[in-house]
Amino acid sequence: MKHVSILLLNHVNLGSMENARHGLLEANEYLRMKGKPEVFKVELVGVEPEVKLNNGLYTIKPDKTIDQVSKTDLIIIPPVQFDLQEGIIANQGFFDWISRQYTGGSEVVSLCLGAFILGSTGLLNGKKCVTHWKATDQFRKLFPKTDLAPDSLMTDDDGIYTGGGAFSSANLILYLIEKFIDREAAIYCSKIFQIDMGRNSQSEFIIFTGQKDHADKAVKDIQVYVEKNFQEKINVDELCSKFNMVRRTMERRFKQATSNTLVEYIQRVRVEAAKRDLEKTRKTVSEVMYDVGYADSKSFRDVFKKYSGISPVDYRYKYGVLER
Repeated sequence: MKHVSILLLNHVNLGSMENARHGLLEANEYLRMKGKPEVFKVELVGVEPEVKLNNGLYTIKPDKTIDQVSKTDLIIIPPVQFDLQEGIIANQGFFDWISRQYTGGSEVVSLCLGAFILGSTGLLNGKKCVTHWKATDQFRKLFPKTDLAPDSLMTDDDGIYTGGGAFSSANLILYLIEKFIDREAAIYCSKIFQIDMGRNSQSEFIIFTGQKDHADKAVKDIQVYVEKNFQEKINVDELCSKFNMVRRTMERRFKQATSNTLVEYIQRVRVEAAKRDLEKTRKTVSEVMYDVGYADSKSFRDVFKKYSGISPVDYRYKYGVLER
């Protein structure tokens, strides 16, 4: 029997917490159907004897408080809602307990924005991790010592598991069911909850808006120029001349400010424009390719797949307006 402690956080995302709980309980149901013993003993664990949510609309009582749990096997940290800084401050009471449990042999799981709670413990330092793509810039600033993999759907590093954004965290629960029971159980649960198995990236869901939450005005000027002129052939040396900057200095400052190289930024701007065209217009893939500044179909396909996780044709099929 594996003892699972799902944390009842202050400002918890109730839906994600319940998705995790129901997923593990359904795995137990599968085992009962097979005449096998249950694997997961699932409990809600909190700091306080009750938590009020949604301005007091809901009151939830944990099965136990952390002082009543001396040892657990698996800790699941659901995401917090609303302001992340407030969520971190409101849940400081969990930090030492999570660290002690991990040091004592427990494994730890964060779902979506739960990574901000886990990151605050220091346990993610030097470890590969992921959170919701929309929060990656804020996460990098708060936890620069982590090895953030923003395009990944989930990570597994030395007993610490992290899952991507929103409902993608359900794939991490399936991964845990497969790891601790078997693949057949995971497939059963995927069918019950209608979750696609086999996904390993959240790239296709990322909406790239440019990383401008920094103080380097020269870099922002370059970003604006790229975003206005991405359809043209953009030469890095010409940019250096235009903005009166040595190439080495430009590339260093751009990478430091945006976490992308200049070439990567140009590619991402073009791919995002291509995605919008594929979603909203009836242009052919070739027309879209030319409109965003590419002349070679293989290069366009490779770059598009690098940042979207799927080919332009598959992206159009999933998100486009064409009749199917």
